[in-house]
Amino acid sequence: MNTLSYKTKYLNNATAQKEWVVVDASNQIVGRLASKVAYLLRGKHLPSFTPHVDMGCNVIIINADKVRFTGKKFTEKQYIRYTGYPGGQRFSTPEFWMKKRPTEILKLAIHGMLPKNRLGRKLNTNVFIYSGPEHPHQAQNPKLIDINTIKA
Repeated sequence: MNTLSYKTKYLNNATAQKEWVVVDASNQIVGRLASKVAYLLRGKHLPSFTPHVDMGCNVIIINADKVRFTGKKFTEKQYIRYTGYPGGQRFSTPEFWMKKRPTEILKLAIHGMLPKNRLGRKLNTNVFIYSGPEHPHQAQNPKLIDINTIKA
């Protein structure tokens, strides 16, 4: 056989090179920030992207309390949850969550943009969200990236 054979190289968990990155969320729009973070978590920015492997970055988000919504979403958007009991449907707004737990808004938005399977649940453990500018992951030597330069 005189033809060239090019084989696709797939990574696995043992050969994936994961890195730590810090994203500053101050004055970022929630949905756009979440889509770019999900893009980093999946590893789609890498040339060796493998869809069934956790090969993306570990993402640290700081200043999560300074994110913003466009339009009237801050007061009119509703998050719905169900307690499991009859009549147990509960509604809340981003305004309520920003007072109580500002990191939950980003956590929900990022979770909604990841796959709904075992891989998505594993990728959820690779994002760390903090309200202030400090984080306890200095030992991993994360690099600060500008999220606006990522084309997701």
